[in-house]
Amino acid sequence: MIVKAHSLSKLYKTPSKLEILKGVTFTLQKGQSMAIIGPSGVGKSTLLHILGTLETPSSGTLEILGKNSLTEWSPALRNQHLGFVFQNFNLLEESSALENVLMPARIGRRKSSQGSDACDHAEQMLDRVGLTPHKNQQVKSLSGGEKQRVAIARALCNQPDLILADEPSGNLDQENGQLVHQLLISAVRDFGQSLIVVTHSTRLAKLCDQVYLLKEGILTSI
Repeated sequence: MIVKAHSLSKLYKTPSKLEILKGVTFTLQKGQSMAIIGPSGVGKSTLLHILGTLETPSSGTLEILGKNSLTEWSPALRNQHLGFVFQNFNLLEESSALENVLMPARIGRRKSSQGSDACDHAEQMLDRVGLTPHKNQQVKSLSGGEKQRVAIARALCNQPDLILADEPSGNLDQENGQLVHQLLISAVRDFGQSLIVVTHSTRLAKLCDQVYLLKEGILTSI
C-alpha cells in the first residue's frame, strides 16, 4: 500500500469558516495511477499538498508507505520517497537543466558531481524526457514544454515511490501536454512507481487506473 487516506478533512477558520475537504477516503497501491478531477477552487491542490505532507489535515488519518503522515514523516523522507511536478514548474531559472534535476539529490546530501551515481541517473532522466542536448542550458531559455519535462526529470531524480503532479499540463499546448502525460504514465509503468495527479485534462485522467471527482469537499470514485 502506497497511500491510505481515511476521513481526511480540511477546515479553514479565517477569514470565515470554510470546509474544503470532507471525509476524503481512498487507497492507492504500488504501481497504480490516480487522477483527481473537479471544478477549479474545490480543493484539489489542497488535497495534493496534504498527500505530499506539505500541509496537515484538520482531521482524519493519512498513511504513506505505512507511516503516519503527521508523526512519522520528515522533510528527509519526503525528499527521498516523493516526487513533485507543479503547474508552474518551480525551477531555478538561472541554473542549467541538469542542475535542476540534481536538486533533490543535493537536498538529500548525496554526491552529485560529474560521474557520481546521482549525476548519471539525472542524465538518464533528462535523456528519457528528450532533453540531453539541453542539459547544460539555463532553464530560462527553454520553452514551457521543455521546462515541464525538466520538472518531470527532477521528480524522478531520487527514484521516488510516489509522484504527485498538480495540473502538469495546465500551461502547455496540446502537443506538449500529451507528451507530458505519456512521460508521467510511462514512469508508473516502467519504474513501478505510483502517481496521483490533479488535472482538468480528461485525456490524462483516462490514462490513469483510478479517476476520482472532488466536488463540494467530497471525493467520489467515477
